Amino acid sequence: MTKPLILVSNDDGITSRGIYNLVQVMKEIGDVIVVAPDSPQSGMGHAITVGDTLRLDESFVFEGVKAYECSGTPADCVKMARHFVLLGKRQPDVVVSGINHGSNTSISVLYSGTMSAAIEGAIEDTPAIGFSLCDYSSEADFTHTLPYIKKITQQVLDKKLPAGVALNVNFPPKRNENIKGIRICRQANAKWVEEFDQRFDPNGRRYFWMTGNFANFDKGEDNDEWAIANNYVSIVPCQFDLTAHHAIPALNNDWDIFG
Repeated sequence: MTKPLILVSNDDGITSRGIYNLVQVMKEIGDVIVVAPDSPQSGMGHAITVGDTLRLDESFVFEGVKAYECSGTPADCVKMARHFVLLGKRQPDVVVSGINHGSNTSISVLYSGTMSAAIEGAIEDTPAIGFSLCDYSSEADFTHTLPYIKKITQQVLDKKLPAGVALNVNFPPKRNENIKGIRICRQANAKWVEEFDQRFDPNGRRYFWMTGNFANFDKGEDNDEWAIANNYVSIVPCQFDLTAHHAIPALNNDWDIFG
């Protein structure tokens, strides 16, 4: 039987340790093609390039794997893969993105370039997964994530996903204890409380550096923040339809704007 075709992307750039580990796992499952940013694109969300040129060059970072580095965002990379690199050819059976260096739990999913690549796959009706390790260190240990990545990807290939859904998968950092298991979660009610540190360059021109603290307002035990804190892998099914369906009746009934 034909092996599944797996499109790999990320937001940390094509030379990151996270994508290297992800490619090695995907090679055990199917045929792999990589289209990833040529430089870090963290925090780009679902940005796409509309006012500048895009460049795409073949890369030889991964032995035995066809790979391309793109000057654009993670979403650009998936678009370029589908509509240029694979144009008129076989389309991917799954899109996988990561492994991100750092958490994409709770509200961070909205800012995540890692998840934007996965969501772009879902927009194109392709099963998609974003993988993130909750460890920001450049020397982070990914080894404990790899068996779970293989298992989750294989499940998606075997069982498929509901239309328009991408999985946001986060792993706790490597600890002395083993991971307890996997939890299907909801996104936690949490956010970043930002501050802007005002500074001045040697010429006296003002600039700002964004800082802040993470605030978790969620006391439940069914969310991704709880799962990571308690050494579980969290899986949150995400969708690109941002409609607040519960608000439609309230607006229809309460607003006096319909004449």
